Amino acid sequence: MSILIFLCVIVALIVVHEFGHLVAAKLSGMRVDEFGLGYPPRAFTIGKIGGTEYTLNWLPFGGFVKIYGEDGLTPGAPKDPHAFSARPRLAQAIVLVAGITMNLVFAYVLITGALIAGTPRVLSESEVANARNLELMVANVLPGTPAAQAGLVPGDSILNAKGAKGEWGASDPKSFSAFVASSGGTPVTLTVKHNGEEKIVEAVAKSGLNQNDPSRYALGVEVATVGTVPLSFVDAIVEGAQLTWTATKMTAIGLGHFFYGILTLSADLSQVSGPVGIAGAVGSASAQGFGDLLSIMAVISINLALINLIPIPALDGGRLLFVIIESIIRRPIKTSLANSINMVGFAFLILLMVLVTAHDIFKIVR
Repeated sequence: MSILIFLCVIVALIVVHEFGHLVAAKLSGMRVDEFGLGYPPRAFTIGKIGGTEYTLNWLPFGGFVKIYGEDGLTPGAPKDPHAFSARPRLAQAIVLVAGITMNLVFAYVLITGALIAGTPRVLSESEVANARNLELMVANVLPGTPAAQAGLVPGDSILNAKGAKGEWGASDPKSFSAFVASSGGTPVTLTVKHNGEEKIVEAVAKSGLNQNDPSRYALGVEVATVGTVPLSFVDAIVEGAQLTWTATKMTAIGLGHFFYGILTLSADLSQVSGPVGIAGAVGSASAQGFGDLLSIMAVISINLALINLIPIPALDGGRLLFVIIESIIRRPIKTSLANSINMVGFAFLILLMVLVTAHDIFKIVR
């Protein structure tokens, strides 16, 4: 079931991307020969509208748009003003960027939908009463503190606590802090959920960690109440825009560090997921709820957009770089040279995907 959901997610994100190219190409006066769901061989033709064939193909891994003259015209062929290569450079750039733009817009729609459907997030005190799936989540752990020594990390959920003064089980940060403070330096046993699995840890609170109240016993951990509260349509639109911008900015920074690591031979593949890892993440998100599925789809859509913007041959960013170079030198790059560079770029992408996928599989079987 996870594989089926994963395929549906990937198809949706790629079709949205290619649809952006389709719309921009038609608005730019380019001839679009085919818009396909899936990859060839062709299963059948759905129909033909405005000179464009809409097809369904046998390999269900995404989709494509075939713009006439996209890879240059055949030598000796008559010039066609509706060919991609015959249109102004600005129009070509707009068509190339349109797919990336559609993925970012789609991510915004998905995040807004997730907020309306309800997805786990940090709650204010006023939101707790109307929330569901409440948990006390670890937001930060101070180095060298009892919490750090016990192995607590951000993202863990504290389910309950036992100590000499009794037992605690709630989702309120203030009551948890008060319970720890009341332990007076005696051991506190915590039941913690880490990566979906429960574990038992023991910590001994100590004083001096709280600068405002040095005598108060604490573990050195910041906690917050996390739960699911659907937002109104208007609030979701506003917060969705903010979250989309933040996610896009953080993703761009992360990708920048990763590719810098590749260039300096210091990249950490353990922080990257390939198709196998993404399929697992999509399956886990779908099991947790519709809002979580929309959220993970939004994250993948943002990644797809920004990766396509990277100036690597065979990606939209690489082709956009060619258009910029052609604008500067005022003549087309030779088709044979462009094809050779694209083949090298494509080989690099395949190699990277193989390495990341192999790492995904290794993480599963080890």
